[in-house]
Amino acid sequence: MKKIFEKIDKKYIIISIVIFILILTLLILFLPPNIKIKSHETLYGIAYTPKYKVTRFGIDYTKKTKVTNKVKKNKLGTYKVIYKTKIGFMTFTKVDKVKVVDKTKPIITIKGAKETYICPNAEYKDEGATAIDNIDGDLTKKIKVIRKETAKDKYIIYEVKDKSKNKTKVKRKLIYDDITKPEIVIIGSNPLTYYMGDNFTDPGVKVTDNCDGDITKNTTITNQVNINKEGIYKITYTAKDKKSNETTITREVKVLPASQKEKNGVIYLTFDDGPNEGTTNVILDILKEEGVKATFFVTRRGPDSLIKREYDEGHTVALHTYTHDYQTCYSSVEGYFNDLNQISNRVKNITGYEAKIIRFPGGSSNTVSKKYNQGIMTKLTDEVAKRGYHYFDWNISSGDAGETTNPTGVYNNVVSRLRKNQSNIILMHDIKTYTRDAIRDIIKYGKNNGYSFDRITMDTKEYHQKVNN
Repeated sequence: MKKIFEKIDKKYIIISIVIFILILTLLILFLPPNIKIKSHETLYGIAYTPKYKVTRFGIDYTKKTKVTNKVKKNKLGTYKVIYKTKIGFMTFTKVDKVKVVDKTKPIITIKGAKETYICPNAEYKDEGATAIDNIDGDLTKKIKVIRKETAKDKYIIYEVKDKSKNKTKVKRKLIYDDITKPEIVIIGSNPLTYYMGDNFTDPGVKVTDNCDGDITKNTTITNQVNINKEGIYKITYTAKDKKSNETTITREVKVLPASQKEKNGVIYLTFDDGPNEGTTNVILDILKEEGVKATFFVTRRGPDSLIKREYDEGHTVALHTYTHDYQTCYSSVEGYFNDLNQISNRVKNITGYEAKIIRFPGGSSNTVSKKYNQGIMTKLTDEVAKRGYHYFDWNISSGDAGETTNPTGVYNNVVSRLRKNQSNIILMHDIKTYTRDAIRDIIKYGKNNGYSFDRITMDTKEYHQKVNN
């Protein structure tokens, strides 16, 4: 019996070993690998890049794993990502679920300031806010507005929530106080120009305050003007509101010699764009024969000899432009003065004289400069004065720049606009043949009708048109 049992035990042991080996073999063949996936979601708008590691019995099969990724980054939802790992003749498949989620909060933009100052005892009308979401779009209409007051502060709270329950909250602090200075508006020109002995009257100012309204009557004025002495004076205006917010502004007053007053009934013949052989030289002959002085705003064109002749015969040689190219002159302040310096150097090299009388290409009222630099004329008219230049526009145009192309038209345009109660600054171009042919008749008309002629000098009262840029 003992031998029989020994045989049976050996048989079971063998069978057990065989079964164990069989099970182990099956495990080796069919046990799926372990796939560790780092993340099962991605943010809306960001492409999902699977990050994973595949191992089986300590062996890395990551590189042998193919991934099918159909996650749509711009559409919320749950998507399948399929991992297939081939080991031997077996292919193991794992399906993972990935969510595209929205965790971006809407953006609320407050209209006005986050700390809004309100006049004491005034009622504040909410300026509102806007809300935009990366997915839901405009959520402005869904903003909840909550007014909150504490013993110390007052707030308006704006709150909005998108479809993914992302919530944004911002607040506006209401401060009942006046920190805004009064606004002073100078009435009339600044600077003002007067002449010695004139009757001086300060045009004054208008003062308004955001809380107190019109407080002009509370303005303190310091007036230093001495109308009987040449100089540059200041009038200082100081205004203070109920909260002691203070504003000070200054007006400049120029008192010039009485000799510089506008000369009524005087004709200033001014010529732009020259010199030009064939026209300028003839005009100079006529001026010499008639005993009349004029002003020539010169450019780079024409022979040096004509500029020298203008100067030698007692006319004013003034500066117009070197290039007469609007883009060159009006793209920048620096560009303008580079051009002006070139024509200034030409005049100085020819005559030895440093000209400081100028005329802007197109005049100070031109609008073509807007094409190249918004506000450039406002800057330049201020800057030329700071640099010691006197600029002159005109109050009578001969029309020879395009309006008319014959001597009769030039003549009629000029004489029909002459006035005895003003200085008559006439714009002409000495490069035009029809201007050349009209100039003697214009001079004769002036002489026969009681007008006098003069050239522009540094003492001549400047004539400016309205700056439109």
